[in-house]
Amino acid sequence: MERKWSLRLIRLAAIFGLLGAVMGSHMAGSGSYQFRPIHAHILVVGWLSIFVWGMFYRVYKIKSAKLVSIHGWTAVIGSIGLTAGMWLNGLKPFNMNETFALIFYIVGGTILLISFGIFIITTFMIDTKEGK
Repeated sequence: MERKWSLRLIRLAAIFGLLGAVMGSHMAGSGSYQFRPIHAHILVVGWLSIFVWGMFYRVYKIKSAKLVSIHGWTAVIGSIGLTAGMWLNGLKPFNMNETFALIFYIVGGTILLISFGIFIITTFMIDTKEGK
């Protein structure tokens, strides 16, 4: 299970990394820094945190496959939800309903926060009998 989630998370991190780099390039080229908070969260949450979680699962075996899966899904949903919600709430594209955008942002951030909490638990569930 760890290998599967490791690859999934690293691939998602690579997508976030590219999005963050493109967004940074656009801001530099246009001279507009409207996307700065979203750009920062895409790189820190999407690229850095998701990548590190992927590497963690590559290195360690966890006693509970279900816990790995729950963490993986909350990481994916939370990181996408937070950054997309930030964009929807901050820039209000498509004449988006403000209440919907705010709730989307809050729910995405909450799921990501839960993911961080689950990760803490996961670090205490490392299988030390493996002999790595």
